[in-house]
Amino acid sequence: MTNPARLSQQAHRAHALVSALQAQFVSNLESVANALELESNFSLTEWLRDGGQHGGGIRFSSPENELFNRASVNISQIHYADQPEKKLASATAISTIIHPQNPHAPSVHIHISWTEMKDGSGYWRLMADLNPAIDHPLWKNKFQEILRSATPEYYQEASAQGDRYFYIPALERHRGASHFYLEQFNSGDHEADFCLAQRFGKAVIDGYAEILQSAIAQHPEVSHADREAQLSYHTLYLFQVLTLDRGTTSGLLVHDQNDIGIMGSIPARVNPELLASWADRCPPPQDQLVKSLVHTLHPTNPSEVDDQIKAQLAATVRAHYQTHPEALCMQAQGNIIPPTVDNHQ
Repeated sequence: MTNPARLSQQAHRAHALVSALQAQFVSNLESVANALELESNFSLTEWLRDGGQHGGGIRFSSPENELFNRASVNISQIHYADQPEKKLASATAISTIIHPQNPHAPSVHIHISWTEMKDGSGYWRLMADLNPAIDHPLWKNKFQEILRSATPEYYQEASAQGDRYFYIPALERHRGASHFYLEQFNSGDHEADFCLAQRFGKAVIDGYAEILQSAIAQHPEVSHADREAQLSYHTLYLFQVLTLDRGTTSGLLVHDQNDIGIMGSIPARVNPELLASWADRCPPPQDQLVKSLVHTLHPTNPSEVDDQIKAQLAATVRAHYQTHPEALCMQAQGNIIPPTVDNHQ
């Protein structure tokens, strides 16, 4: 992945930060695997934007195994130093999703990014949400305390914004149990904001590893009902990501050079019959999107979501919003709608 000298000091620091957080998280997850005597098997994949001319990314992912249903820890840095017509100078991010194999261990999504415009302005996006298939208030409370301790001055605002973003109107419920979301964050003090992003990232990464290890250690036995609850929840996760998540959709609309990485948040198996039952609860044209997603999946139940299916799901979502751009206004939002796609034009 290229890292041209024309990038700003802020962009270089942001890249160093997300790289360090990626290494820390992978190390933490491997430590959990070792402590529980389970396999993790992370491997590295690099992808390039326009052959590396405009950046790219590095992804550590693990195949399905004893510890993970799906695990993906991605960093990326996109830049347009050679294209003066672009408003965006660079976008640097870590985005990760962990779906444990044990249904009693909650999934986690974390996103930290620095976006810098060519006029010198910039902002952070900080997100973290705990997503349990089976509710355990202990882990929700611990996760909320981690967030509150790391960001005491912003926790209430970010929690409220996260609850708004991760609400699923068609199902009248939230995606997860605890949500944190700060969009276009810039306090006016770049050093303080950088330290906030660093503190937030380290706290959430360390805290989740502790939750993951404790949850699996305390619930080693898994029943058939537990697996069914997890399958239903994983189906809901796919539904939210592919019909509401603005970040996923924006990534797919900006380019098609990292579709497998962007689809890394999708669990390994879902229930297509359950997904199909939600189509009529969605307003048009999103009802058609859900039906198209069901058609893309394998007809078996459960339906395996392999790399081929992930690529087809990405193409389905991209085609839907290219045909129905008006449906973008129906996607999730916090207090601010980020102009992600416009920034790349």
